[in-house]
Amino acid sequence: MQAVKSGDTVRVHYHGKLTNGTTFDSSAGREPLEFQVGAGMVIKGFDNGVLEMKVGDKKTVNIPVTDAYGPKNEEMIMEFPLSNIPPDLNPQVGMELQMSNPQGQVFPVKVAAVGTEFITLDANHPLAGEDLVFDIELVEIKPGASKIITDF
Repeated sequence: MQAVKSGDTVRVHYHGKLTNGTTFDSSAGREPLEFQVGAGMVIKGFDNGVLEMKVGDKKTVNIPVTDAYGPKNEEMIMEFPLSNIPPDLNPQVGMELQMSNPQGQVFPVKVAAVGTEFITLDANHPLAGEDLVFDIELVEIKPGASKIITDF
């Protein structure tokens, strides 16, 4: 039976949890996740976790912060003047907002604190700083394209 190798496109069902058991994502009730192994389409630990699996295999993969979304980056936490917030917005801790940078790119931020003059916004990925646990079931392997090398 064929095992997953880098370059293959795979379809998997998964259940993602924090180390305390809290679920943050799952493919239950949805189509399996499809991605090309080794192409950087998923976090490194998930990518590496499917290598050598065979169709029908199930496994649990423990992914450290460094192979997930990385540690929290303090530079991604910023203070923003409340005077620059629209008057109809009542920011609360945990609220998710969107900001744009000078180039017009939009990115999500989370309200980390609300003071009297400033609001603290966290632009880190919500799972940054977390070790992750994934239960993975390999549903399908679509072999990668064969490479033909010729010397002339």
